[in-house]
Amino acid sequence: MSKDNRLRALGIARSWLGTPYRHQGSTKGIGCDCLGLLRGVWRELCGAEPEEPGAYARSWSLRAGPDRLMDAAQQHLVPVEPDSAMPGDVLLFRWRSGAPATHCAILDEGGRIIHAYQGAAVVSTALPKSWRGRIAGAFRYPSSQLVE
Repeated sequence: MSKDNRLRALGIARSWLGTPYRHQGSTKGIGCDCLGLLRGVWRELCGAEPEEPGAYARSWSLRAGPDRLMDAAQQHLVPVEPDSAMPGDVLLFRWRSGAPATHCAILDEGGRIIHAYQGAAVVSTALPKSWRGRIAGAFRYPSSQLVE
């Protein structure tokens, strides 16, 4: 994805700032969770979503099991090395070794991430050092899917 397209993804993500947190939501200004934010950016950047995420429990991050978020990212996004991630790229987080990736964000400028903060809203926050070690993967939206 070109720099312009990554910045377009970042601009779309920023337009979601302030959207209230809502489990399984994906509607700008109404409510979304972290996956809903990525889905909303996809729709504005690439068009129709490639698949429905299906239902997931609020407590899915506390469990082991299939790595559905990582599997979907690997299928629909373009992997990049986490150290090479740039603003507009997607980051996935894994909270425990061997556990599935259960949180996602879009890398913002200045060492920040845009993500849906549970109990609050879509925010841009600093990417803490403790979270950097929990990055499970980094991805870009596919340029082959972009809508003009």
